[in-house]
Amino acid sequence: MPLLGIIGGSGLNRIAALEDVRREILSTPYGEPSAALTFGRLRGAEVVFLARHGDGHVIAPHRINYRANIRALHDCGARDVVAVTTAGGILEDLEPGALVVPDQIIDYTHGRTSTFFDGVDQPLDHVDFTQPFCETMRGRLLRAGADAGERLRDGGVYGATQGPRLETAAEIRRMACDGAGIVGMTGMPEAALAREMGLCYAMLAVVVNAAAGVGGNRDGIALGDIRAVSGAAMKRVEVILGMVAGGHGG
Repeated sequence: MPLLGIIGGSGLNRIAALEDVRREILSTPYGEPSAALTFGRLRGAEVVFLARHGDGHVIAPHRINYRANIRALHDCGARDVVAVTTAGGILEDLEPGALVVPDQIIDYTHGRTSTFFDGVDQPLDHVDFTQPFCETMRGRLLRAGADAGERLRDGGVYGATQGPRLETAAEIRRMACDGAGIVGMTGMPEAALAREMGLCYAMLAVVVNAAAGVGGNRDGIALGDIRAVSGAAMKRVEVILGMVAGGHGG
C-alpha cells in the first residue's frame, strides 16, 4: 500500500498512536514546509504526518506555505493524503462534533499562491478540477469511519475563506446561497495543489461550531467552546485515521 500522508489541522498537531517515530526536516524548491515531517507506523502501516499550522499551531491560514507542504509530501513518497481540518457548520443539521467528507469546494480566498505552474521555466498545465477530491480516498475514509462506528456525512460543499478571522453572518448567508454546507480556512489552495501534484487527496472535516449567524450562534461564537469540541472530536478522528492506515476501508 502506498505511503499514507496525513495533514493535521487545528487541534491535530500530532498523532498519539504513532509508533517508531522519526522526524525529518525537508526543503523544497518552494521553501520549507510548515513543520518537520513525522514518519512512523500507525496500525502497522507506514505514514507521514505534517502539522499544517506548524509545531505549536503558529502559522495563520493565509501564511501557510501550501506549495512546500504538498511538494514535501510528494517528495517523501506519499501518494495518498488525508487532510484533517476543522470547520463551521452552515447547514443547521451539522452540529458540533459532526464529521464530514466533502465532495466539492468553493474558493473564497485571495492573494494565496495557488499553483505550481507559475514559473518561467516550467510549462503551463491545466488540471481538471471538476471533482476536487479523490473518490478513492473519500471511499476509504467513509468505510473506515463505518468500521470505527462513526457516522460520517458523505458529501457536501466546503467553502474556503481567507481567515484568520471568522466570518460575518452576512458572509455565511451568502455562502449558504452558493450551496456551501461547511466553512473553513485551509482547503484551498491545498486541494488544488494536491491535484496538480497528482496526489489522491481527500478531506476529513470536523465541525467544531455552528457558523456565524447559524443556530445558537446568531449573536456570536464562543471560541472556548470550539476548543473543547475540537479536542474531543480529534480523538475520534485519530481512530478513523488508524483504520485508514491499517487497511480498513481499503
